[in-house]
Amino acid sequence: MTRRRALLVGAGGMGRNWGRNLLAHDARVELVGWVDALPGKAQDAADEALIGGVWTGTSLEAAIPSTSPDFVVDVTIPEAHRDVTLCALSHGIPVLGEKPMADSMESAREMVAASDASGALYMVSQSRRYDHRIEACREAVRSRLGRLGMIDADFHLGAHFGGFRDEMDHVLLLDMAIHTFDAARFLTGSDPVSVYAEEFNPSWSWYRGAACAHCLFEMSNGLRFTYRGSWCSEGLHTSWESAWRVVGEEGTVCWDGHQTVRSEVVVGPEGFHRPVETTEQTVADAPPAGIAGSLADFLDALDTGRQPMGECHDNIKSLAMVFAAIESSRSRERVPVVV
Repeated sequence: MTRRRALLVGAGGMGRNWGRNLLAHDARVELVGWVDALPGKAQDAADEALIGGVWTGTSLEAAIPSTSPDFVVDVTIPEAHRDVTLCALSHGIPVLGEKPMADSMESAREMVAASDASGALYMVSQSRRYDHRIEACREAVRSRLGRLGMIDADFHLGAHFGGFRDEMDHVLLLDMAIHTFDAARFLTGSDPVSVYAEEFNPSWSWYRGAACAHCLFEMSNGLRFTYRGSWCSEGLHTSWESAWRVVGEEGTVCWDGHQTVRSEVVVGPEGFHRPVETTEQTVADAPPAGIAGSLADFLDALDTGRQPMGECHDNIKSLAMVFAAIESSRSRERVPVVV
């Protein structure tokens, strides 16, 4: 097992989480540098984490020759992802970046092209895939339902963040829905084709931008995916993972987004309602692997050469769903999802 040198970019709250994640994997990772655009912030984060001897500064270009990293972890704001990723890839250095890949499809395409040109891996940490509960749901879908027809997701939370989200345009679609859109692809193995979407903001919403959205995606193989979401729904909250129903030719799987995966599969050809066999699985209450799972997947990919989840050529499809939904909401027309 190779121990690799990591250079971390971003020292905000999530960047510090990633710092702890890298340190927790010290058998496989050595944190050699930490960069943040604000002077002193990376050093403060290193001091807080009790890391001695790590290079800190404000410039990724200066950090690379000073630290000779084996990979870069990008935990900056979405508007900075393009520049950080292109800089690292131009030096042939693999990148593990936080979601979303970029703040526009144009930037995302540049980043994928840069990965192709350099031959270096670029992976996006779609960390909610590394969860034993969604894996259990996916296994039920794949093993019990046959051909799929519909998948529905409901996401309803009253999320009082304060700060920048309260002022964002398209706050739900841009900041959160990519998790659910990506999960729909993960659960079904289907890719997006087109979407009709509407965004809206109830009169009581504390967000300036639209905090609610309804989306209807056509997916490959004729599958339809519906998303109903709100970040200003008070009471009877869903899970952060959404509540799911997947319908196929042989039956239905429901996942509450918590610990319960329930399925009913047809077992006979007679009756007004066909007879079904019911299975209810309570998934072990263990913490999701989250960003630790992303890091382990990335390191395994570097060691073996296999494609990890979140590899940029795949993850850009989930990002394209977000921007197509926004465009459909603006135009009030069905639009293609273009990667």
